Amino acid sequence: QVQLVESGGGLVQAGGSLRLSCAASGRTFSGSAMGWFRQASGKEREFVATITSSGSGTIYAGSVKGRFTISRDNGKNMVYLQMNDLKPEDTAVYYCAAATSIATVKSEYHYWGQGTQVTVSS
Repeated sequence: QVQLVESGGGLVQAGGSLRLSCAASGRTFSGSAMGWFRQASGKEREFVATITSSGSGTIYAGSVKGRFTISRDNGKNMVYLQMNDLKPEDTAVYYCAAATSIATVKSEYHYWGQGTQVTVSS
Protein backbone atom coordinates (compact mmCIF):
# COMPACT_ATOMS: atom_id res chain seq x y z
CA GLN A 1 0.00 0.00 0.00
CA VAL A 2 1.15 3.58 -0.70
CA GLN A 3 0.12 6.76 1.13
CA LEU A 4 0.58 10.03 -0.76
CA VAL A 5 0.69 13.65 0.44
CA GLU A 6 1.02 16.56 -1.97
CA SER A 7 2.40 20.00 -1.20
CA GLY A 8 3.69 23.09 -2.97
CA GLY A 9 0.52 24.51 -4.44
CA GLY A 10 -0.39 28.16 -4.23
CA LEU A 11 -1.22 31.35 -6.10
CA VAL A 12 1.09 32.48 -8.90
CA GLN A 13 0.92 34.96 -11.74
CA ALA A 14 0.77 33.82 -15.35
CA GLY A 15 4.26 33.05 -16.61
CA GLY A 16 5.45 32.05 -13.16
CA SER A 17 6.63 28.72 -11.80
CA LEU A 18 5.74 26.31 -9.02
CA ARG A 19 7.14 22.99 -7.94
CA LEU A 20 4.74 20.44 -6.51
CA SER A 21 5.99 17.68 -4.26
CA CYS A 22 4.44 14.35 -3.37
CA ALA A 23 5.69 12.49 -0.31
CA ALA A 24 5.06 8.76 -0.45
CA SER A 25 5.13 6.17 2.28
CA GLY A 26 4.88 2.44 1.91
CA ARG A 27 7.16 -0.36 0.84
CA THR A 28 6.02 -0.44 -2.77
CA PHE A 29 6.84 3.15 -3.74
CA SER A 30 10.05 2.39 -5.63
CA GLY A 31 8.23 -0.26 -7.65
CA SER A 32 5.32 2.00 -8.57
CA ALA A 33 4.85 4.24 -11.54
CA MET A 34 3.73 7.68 -10.41
CA GLY A 35 1.48 10.23 -12.03
CA TRP A 36 0.11 13.71 -11.66
CA PHE A 37 -3.48 14.52 -12.53
CA ARG A 38 -5.47 17.73 -12.16
CA GLN A 39 -9.09 18.69 -11.79
CA ALA A 40 -10.41 22.15 -12.52
CA SER A 41 -13.67 23.28 -10.97
CA GLY A 42 -16.60 21.69 -12.75
CA LYS A 43 -14.40 19.51 -14.96
CA GLU A 44 -13.25 15.92 -15.07
CA ARG A 45 -9.91 14.92 -13.54
CA GLU A 46 -7.35 14.84 -16.32
CA PHE A 47 -3.92 13.34 -16.86
CA VAL A 48 -0.90 15.65 -16.60
CA ALA A 49 2.26 13.54 -16.44
CA THR A 50 3.56 10.11 -15.46
CA ILE A 51 6.94 8.54 -14.74
CA THR A 52 8.15 4.94 -14.60
CA SER A 53 9.24 3.32 -11.35
CA SER A 54 12.91 3.81 -12.23
CA GLY A 55 12.43 7.34 -13.52
CA SER A 56 13.74 6.43 -16.95
CA GLY A 57 10.52 7.07 -18.83
CA THR A 58 7.97 9.88 -18.81
CA ILE A 59 4.77 10.83 -20.65
CA TYR A 60 3.12 14.25 -20.69
CA ALA A 61 -0.24 15.60 -21.70
CA GLY A 62 0.01 17.73 -24.80
CA SER A 63 -1.20 20.81 -22.93
CA VAL A 64 1.79 20.77 -20.55
CA LYS A 65 4.56 19.26 -22.66
CA GLY A 66 7.58 21.53 -22.74
CA ARG A 67 6.41 23.46 -19.67
CA PHE A 68 6.08 20.79 -16.94
CA THR A 69 8.65 18.23 -15.81
CA ILE A 70 7.94 15.18 -13.66
CA SER A 71 10.76 13.61 -11.66
CA ARG A 72 11.24 11.31 -8.70
CA ASP A 73 13.76 10.51 -5.99
CA ASN A 74 13.30 6.90 -4.88
CA GLY A 75 15.83 7.37 -2.09
CA LYS A 76 13.59 10.03 -0.55
CA ASN A 77 10.23 8.53 -1.61
CA MET A 78 9.39 11.76 -3.42
CA VAL A 79 7.81 12.71 -6.72
CA TYR A 80 7.94 16.23 -8.14
CA LEU A 81 6.17 18.27 -10.77
CA GLN A 82 8.08 21.34 -11.90
CA MET A 83 5.65 23.72 -13.59
CA ASN A 84 7.00 26.60 -15.65
CA ASP A 85 5.33 29.26 -17.79
CA LEU A 86 2.07 28.72 -15.95
CA LYS A 87 -1.17 29.79 -17.59
CA PRO A 88 -4.59 30.59 -16.09
CA GLU A 89 -5.92 27.38 -17.65
CA ASP A 90 -3.49 25.41 -15.45
CA THR A 91 -5.61 26.40 -12.43
CA ALA A 92 -6.80 23.20 -10.76
CA VAL A 93 -6.38 20.87 -7.83
CA TYR A 94 -3.35 18.70 -8.57
CA TYR A 95 -3.25 15.09 -7.43
CA CYS A 96 -0.39 12.65 -7.09
CA ALA A 97 -1.18 8.99 -7.76
CA ALA A 98 0.52 5.60 -7.86
CA ALA A 99 0.08 2.79 -10.37
CA THR A 100 1.53 -0.64 -11.08
CA SER A 101 2.96 0.56 -14.39
CA ILE A 102 3.19 3.79 -16.34
CA ALA A 103 -0.25 4.88 -17.52
CA THR A 104 -2.22 7.92 -18.64
CA VAL A 105 -5.71 6.85 -17.53
CA LYS A 106 -7.16 7.38 -14.04
CA SER A 107 -8.43 3.82 -13.72
CA GLU A 108 -4.86 2.45 -13.72
CA TYR A 109 -4.01 4.37 -10.55
CA HIS A 110 -4.89 2.70 -7.27
CA TYR A 111 -3.59 5.20 -4.71
CA TRP A 112 -4.27 8.94 -4.60
CA GLY A 113 -3.26 11.89 -2.51
CA GLN A 114 -5.65 14.53 -1.21
CA GLY A 115 -4.62 17.16 -3.74
CA THR A 116 -3.06 20.61 -3.66
CA GLN A 117 -4.60 23.75 -5.16
CA VAL A 118 -2.78 25.66 -7.88
CA THR A 119 -4.22 29.00 -8.93
CA VAL A 120 -2.74 31.01 -11.80
CA SER A 121 -3.84 34.63 -12.12
CA SER A 122 -3.82 36.49 -15.41
